[in-house]
Amino acid sequence: ETLEDMLRTRLPHEEFADAMRVMQGSNMGAAVRTLDVPAEVTAAADVGDFDLKAYQFLGAREQMRHDRVTRLGLVQNKIVLPTDAPVEDQREALWKRCCEMIDAAGAAGVNVLCLQEAWTMPFGFCTREKYPWVEFAEPAEDGPTTRLMQRKARQWNMVIVSPILERDERHGGTVWNTAVVVSNNGRYLGKHRKNHIPRVGDFNESTYYMEGNTGHPVFETAFGKIAINICYGRHHPLNWQAFGLNGAEIVFNPSATVGGLSEPMWSVEGRNAAIANNYYVASINRVGTEHFPNKFTSGDGGEAHNDFGHFYGSSYVAGPDASRTPSLSRSRDGLMVCDVNLGLCRQVKDKWGFQMTARYDMYAEFFRKFTDMNYEPQVIRDPSLGDSEEDFNF
Repeated sequence: ETLEDMLRTRLPHEEFADAMRVMQGSNMGAAVRTLDVPAEVTAAADVGDFDLKAYQFLGAREQMRHDRVTRLGLVQNKIVLPTDAPVEDQREALWKRCCEMIDAAGAAGVNVLCLQEAWTMPFGFCTREKYPWVEFAEPAEDGPTTRLMQRKARQWNMVIVSPILERDERHGGTVWNTAVVVSNNGRYLGKHRKNHIPRVGDFNESTYYMEGNTGHPVFETAFGKIAINICYGRHHPLNWQAFGLNGAEIVFNPSATVGGLSEPMWSVEGRNAAIANNYYVASINRVGTEHFPNKFTSGDGGEAHNDFGHFYGSSYVAGPDASRTPSLSRSRDGLMVCDVNLGLCRQVKDKWGFQMTARYDMYAEFFRKFTDMNYEPQVIRDPSLGDSEEDFNF
């Protein structure tokens, strides 16, 4: 199920607690604490057969600022129908399944909820086939999925981040990988398009859409300033940093990534970003193995296959103080509910001074030079090395 579950069954209680302290840090002197949720939410998880976990991050009490606590919801899920089922049926089945977890989140009092990358469809971008996958694309502002999320946002007084495949009809019907933000009052608040597009393994996404053009927007909501770093953007530290410099307090990372490619990186990158930028990171990954009708290759000489591999879920939240929650399941649909004390962001900034000690002017000058066609790397070579590799003599 999860690494935590594996260790819990194999270690004595005290050793397990010590291992978690080392692996997952501490928040206000202890492991990230569990959070009680209403019995009806637990019952919904049992009936709906989805993993439910709930945690809370604390901050220090201050004299001049009141606590600002936001309750997050993270939803991870498998596809419901086979990938060769009619497009409309597949999408409606996913709407139904995910609304079960959205409703559970609403009953748990979640303020801001984020779904996984391209949640209304299979992740068919491995196939290089345009159809039927581009038929899942829809307008961000007023498409059917956005209208559904607007109804759910009004129902539960909840901000919803809905990552979809966007069809931009105003600009020639161009397709984008986009996260739509719906305010808690049900209004369309805005969107962010994926900044970095992978070309690695089976992730052939540039066949369908290119790098986004929306910059690094931060959405100021009733429950805090949020941003969305979609999937592959998590591999780019400057992408994370730009959201922080624009004032984000919570950055969601809706993703679709498989075990053979990225699992060792998964628990590290979101946590590193939270530490370096003094905000919360909510990392969300889809679940399951999706099989496609036609075989495809990875372009590496290997045999053709019908699936990406296993999407390993393992969604979690990382805090600015280097602590993190345990993960959701590697194999089951799941909902994580998590209280985050937004005051902790500034408290950690004040303690570590990363922004104060940064050298933005020096970095800006370096990148100005680096982007020049005539850039020369700043390398100081030991004269004793000679003029070529043949002169090395160990």
